[in-house]
Amino acid sequence: MLANRRRSERVVCRRLAKIQFGTGSLPRDCVITDISVGGVKVVAEHLEVPPEFTLIFSEGLPRHCRLVWRIGCEFGAEFVA
Repeated sequence: MLANRRRSERVVCRRLAKIQFGTGSLPRDCVITDISVGGVKVVAEHLEVPPEFTLIFSEGLPRHCRLVWRIGCEFGAEFVA
C-alpha cells in the first residue's frame, strides 16, 4: 500500500482552468481533477508542460505552479508562494 505524502487534504473536483507557460504565451485549456492547499492534479492533452507555469482558474487569482510529476496527460503540481 502506498503512503500518502501530501501535506494537506485534497478535494476531488472537475474544474475548467487555463494553463499558461510564460509571459505572452496563449493560455491552453485544462481540467483540475483535485485540489488542495498545496497543489493540484491536472489533465491536459497534447501539452509539453515546463517545470514552472501559471494556472488560471475561472474563479480566482492565477497561481504560479511547479511541476512535481507527470504520467501521460495527467500531472501534479505544487503551488509556489
